[in-house]
Amino acid sequence: MGTIGEQKKNNAAYQKVLTAFKKQRNGATIADITAKTALPLDSVRELVSAAADEYQARLQVTESGEILYSFPHGFVSKYHGFRRNLTRAIEKIKKGVKIAGVWIFKVWIMGMLLGYFVLFMLIALASLVISVAGSSSNSDNRSSHRGNGLGGMYFASQIFNLIIRIWFYSELTKSMDGRYYGNRQVKPKGRPLYKAIFSFVFGDEDPNGDWPSREKRSVIAYIQAHGGVISLPEFMTLTGLPPEKADSAILSCCAEFGGLPEATEEGTVVYRFDPLLLRADGQDRSFSGVSSVIKRLKSFSSNKKTMNSWFGVINGVNLAFGTYFLFNSLNTGILMPRMQISAGSYLYAVAYGLFSQFLSNPLPFITIGLGLVPLLFSFFFWLIPGIRYLKTREENEAIKFENLRKIGYGRIWENPRRVKPGDLTPNTPECRPKNLASAEDKIIKELGSYAVPEVDLDDGGNPVYTFTELVREKEALQKYRSSLDGRASSLGKTVFDSEG
Repeated sequence: MGTIGEQKKNNAAYQKVLTAFKKQRNGATIADITAKTALPLDSVRELVSAAADEYQARLQVTESGEILYSFPHGFVSKYHGFRRNLTRAIEKIKKGVKIAGVWIFKVWIMGMLLGYFVLFMLIALASLVISVAGSSSNSDNRSSHRGNGLGGMYFASQIFNLIIRIWFYSELTKSMDGRYYGNRQVKPKGRPLYKAIFSFVFGDEDPNGDWPSREKRSVIAYIQAHGGVISLPEFMTLTGLPPEKADSAILSCCAEFGGLPEATEEGTVVYRFDPLLLRADGQDRSFSGVSSVIKRLKSFSSNKKTMNSWFGVINGVNLAFGTYFLFNSLNTGILMPRMQISAGSYLYAVAYGLFSQFLSNPLPFITIGLGLVPLLFSFFFWLIPGIRYLKTREENEAIKFENLRKIGYGRIWENPRRVKPGDLTPNTPECRPKNLASAEDKIIKELGSYAVPEVDLDDGGNPVYTFTELVREKEALQKYRSSLDGRASSLGKTVFDSEG
């Protein structure tokens, strides 16, 4: 199992490398591909060598000793044969089966929700027709049977009224019909109904699913924009990690991307990533300040609220009918043929009579097919979104605090001489947890565990923090960067070309 998992990871990483090369038409170095993929430096070296061999890359050695890889002949693999083609065909089949399986599951959920709703509405419509016919044929008969018919007729008419309302006025009908009622204006094409139902139950894709890669690319971009050097406070600002976690995380980055810790003349520790500077990509990555990416909040569903409301209404109808039929099947049981309409509950008797035309004993079908199955399905149709709603709300609070930590660290690092808790207050909702004041105070204390601040009070009695250690570290870092030789990141001229 472990071997298969590693193979899948390697295949995915290899595809990332190939995709990065396809975007770099003029060639790329190891540092360029690392910046594009955020893969470990050693892994990129291995995968680039494999890609260069399979797709017959052009190799250009520069004066700095770095190799520039390009693919002027395209990405046509030199490996052919039955085994190779069979492997690729199996991979495509597996991918197709997975996609088909997900699609079938989504369609099944839609079929269960709407299929049972339509079935129950048809039973209600049949009861209405039978009620009308029964009341007409017995207009002169004031028996209890007619009374049952009138009661059933009223109940069935209310359900049928619900059908009309849902069919003609709901967002579901509008999205399926494609036009608004009363005019000829074409409505913009919406998402397929099965996707909308699936979105209500299980939600959509995680907007931060590729977060580790995005975050690493952000860190690499910052390092490349600042002479291959980064400090721990800057790393904390980019990643939103507290000091104790950031310390081990930056060492992991050193292992992945060829970084080394180094002390300045003032004793400040910085981290150098010289291998990331040797790049052919001419994009200017210089920018001022620390620009950190923030996580996006998770949404409960991408559907409109009205559409989700109608899904809830339809499921509620199914739940009510399922409960009704299960209760009556267990409580009333078998009905004698001549007593189908007058005995027991009206709708149950009608359903029993209808399915008696097709089944010798409709009771098991009513108990399971009309009772237990829709009841359980409707229960979980509400339970799963309910649990997911609570979980999403909790996760979003954690995301907001992590984003606020990045904003807070960044503002303190930008001006460490005078910091008030209110200075950390952000404008974007993605960075505002519920208890904002408490969160801001916590962030200042976290950073204070790395660089102990001096605390004063302003005229209003509010605390003002001065991070003297950060001031010294920032000055030492600027001095260190200004002393670096920019020529060390230059590739130089080409001294060898594999294509002459």
